[in-house]
Amino acid sequence: MQDASATAWPKKTRELHNHHMDSTVWNDFPFREGDTIIATWGKSGTTWMQQIVSQLIFEGAEGIDLPALSPWLDLRIMPKEAIEAVKNQPHRRVIKTHLPAEAMVISPKAKYIYIARDGRDAVWSAYNHMANFKPEVFGLFNNTPGRVGPELKPPPASVHQFYREWFEKDGYPLWSFWENIRSWWNLRHLPNVLLIHFNDMKRDLPGTVRQVANFLELERDEKITAKVVEHASFDWMKRHAHLAAPMGGAIWEGGATTFINKGTNGRWQGTLTPADIRAYDARAMAELGPDCAAWLEAGRFSRAVA
Repeated sequence: MQDASATAWPKKTRELHNHHMDSTVWNDFPFREGDTIIATWGKSGTTWMQQIVSQLIFEGAEGIDLPALSPWLDLRIMPKEAIEAVKNQPHRRVIKTHLPAEAMVISPKAKYIYIARDGRDAVWSAYNHMANFKPEVFGLFNNTPGRVGPELKPPPASVHQFYREWFEKDGYPLWSFWENIRSWWNLRHLPNVLLIHFNDMKRDLPGTVRQVANFLELERDEKITAKVVEHASFDWMKRHAHLAAPMGGAIWEGGATTFINKGTNGRWQGTLTPADIRAYDARAMAELGPDCAAWLEAGRFSRAVA
């Protein structure tokens, strides 16, 4: 690992406001040594990594209320009381964000884990996420005071149409996809930033758990590691979805098990046309460059990648 004292730490260069986010909440956040920030564009393994990290911290404990332990701090509708509760947590803190790195405070005290996933897979998961929102959820995002920009609208009936709008408007109706990936990729050489791909988590969950434990400097014996792996498995999390879903899953039709949906890739195959796929591949190359585009599609990132 690089010498942190010799590192040129990036500065926050802008704010991001939309129906979901208010990045200013980080500006006066009192970071502590060991804080862990889990970042993604969205629907890319955020909750999964929150589960891994919380399980490592609490040594494989059962019954952890993940949304209470590890909230989305810059979520615009987050009650101020919840933000203060996070600041006062006595244990090692785990916080999630979907901000691009430029709108995030990068503190040398904290560890940052960024998880990426092929955009097409993330879109299919995002569609399930939003298509199953209860109607009142859109009112909550749109009518809570302080919203900047357009309203959040229900997705179209067709997932293919949802994808096309997402692609043509770069992340619509959420936030820029390519910027999010690129911004964190550009920090990959920082000593306190770890990039992990959703595919690699699926390929080798025990290896991912050990990698994260090493990055966070959390020594855990094999017995605890086995518990962490079990409690971070898809089947276990699906059975205990009420412990992982925000508000216990109450904001989704079908409840918490709708939030923990399938965890599979490739559902876009057979729906996207060859032209759609060619356009996506070309856009990924243009936005990210060959190394990042290859990693985004398949995973297996190494710090040795230029």
